[in-house]
Amino acid sequence: MDISEKAERIRHERDQYRILVDITNSVLSHLEMDGLVAEVSREIYRFFGISQISIALCDNYSSAVYLCYSSYYQRSHPVEKMQYHLNELHPDLTQALDSNQPVRLTLDSATQDPLYRHMCEQGMSETLLLPLAFNHKPLGVLVLSHENKSIFTEDNCNLLKQIAARFAIAVDNAAAYGEITRLKDSLKTENLWLTEQIHRTDSFSEIIFQSEAMRNVLEQVDLVAHSDSTVLILGETGTGKELIARAIHRLSDRHQRTMIKMNCAAVPSGLLESDLFGHDKGAFTGATTTHIGRFEMADKSTLFLDEIGDMPLDLQPKLLRVLQEREIERIGGNKVIPVDVRLIAATNRNLKSMTNDREFREDLYYRLNVFPIVIPPLRERPEDIALLATYFTQKIAQRMNRKIDCIPLDALEQLSRYPWPGNVRELENVIERAVILTRGNTLNLQLHELNIPKPSRLKNALQTPTLLEKRMQTEAPENDDEERDRIIAALKATNGVVAGARGAATRLGLKRTTLLSRMQRLGICVQDLF
Repeated sequence: MDISEKAERIRHERDQYRILVDITNSVLSHLEMDGLVAEVSREIYRFFGISQISIALCDNYSSAVYLCYSSYYQRSHPVEKMQYHLNELHPDLTQALDSNQPVRLTLDSATQDPLYRHMCEQGMSETLLLPLAFNHKPLGVLVLSHENKSIFTEDNCNLLKQIAARFAIAVDNAAAYGEITRLKDSLKTENLWLTEQIHRTDSFSEIIFQSEAMRNVLEQVDLVAHSDSTVLILGETGTGKELIARAIHRLSDRHQRTMIKMNCAAVPSGLLESDLFGHDKGAFTGATTTHIGRFEMADKSTLFLDEIGDMPLDLQPKLLRVLQEREIERIGGNKVIPVDVRLIAATNRNLKSMTNDREFREDLYYRLNVFPIVIPPLRERPEDIALLATYFTQKIAQRMNRKIDCIPLDALEQLSRYPWPGNVRELENVIERAVILTRGNTLNLQLHELNIPKPSRLKNALQTPTLLEKRMQTEAPENDDEERDRIIAALKATNGVVAGARGAATRLGLKRTTLLSRMQRLGICVQDLF
């Protein structure tokens, strides 16, 4: 081989490398499938002059369906593009895909094959089938056709094979990007719904709920608020007893004055009497001025005594006298001061059993227990957990000047299985820690720290679906209208909840992602149903 031939060979190899680099850089810059396919078709036509370029790609949601793109280039004519689905791949394309080897075909104008007949009508005479695969995963087939039989030389075929390999990498990247985008959209849709539920729910006085248990509690609040009756709020620690007291005050006729609060467990027993009833100057050592107590401060308003079960036994008769006589005497004073106070007490202790053990006065208990309100623990109203978690995330993120608009749905499902011994307060603390640890816009919940129990197999086995649920799970819809009606019925039955043990996906026997995908395809929006 002389020098000129070597130089020509080097130039030819250089040109091929440039083509390969140009096409590689071009296709790898596209993350959306439609743009990627259009770009690779345009580049192949530009460098090789191939007129008919078709691409059959495996559908991400069904291995039996292929999404096909077709581009037909003619000089002085706009490119003709077509997109369609194939339920069954042509045998020659299947051969190329299964063998992962190129297949070259000479077309016969007399063929009756639908695929090749269409190509022959466009004047094509030669076809090259190039498999698209990445990491041993078949992705589809690149179909190249041309009028000139000499276009597919061995040299061109080798270069096109390398282009197909790089195109397969780009296809895999675009498919992954599409899946990520779809999941993010699904998460945003679910979180937008949760956000709207927070704003649309019957929350008064900062109480976030959608459970029937809390609805019953707030009905009792509404009933007792306009009276002056003493209210005893019972519930475990962290259930929001102060919020309920605040709601009663805001709905009462005393709402124009500030509610006075006092935690009986937080004040030393020696100072509790002075804090409640006040003292005159010189009443005891250190009493250099007159002190106004909480009862006087709450005149014409509401006094909220939290942790009433921790009030010392010797102070309880004085509290009972105030409730009965509506008057107080300051420590060290001899003046009777009338007070008009509405009392709301709260405790996480069992006052009835305390009276039996002589740890709490029975007469005071009955005086306080005029209208008891029992707040259910969070574990008894799991349907409120997702709303509360979303609300706390927004509130805490805003306070920290952070933007967090996404909570993973599987994390919300796990939160609903946790018993929450600290109730709403514990949930808020967990969310606050997660906001601090979050670096992006998706909440970083540290679920492993909660030791969340796994779902019991026995419990799942005992939860037998109803006849309607069985029918929804087993009968396949005959058309889109029937499937749409079935999904809407499930969403209405679950109050719009998609995921979780009580969600529409479980009722339909579908994965959450599958249901969200079908809802998007059928144009079903949860917000439009309620």
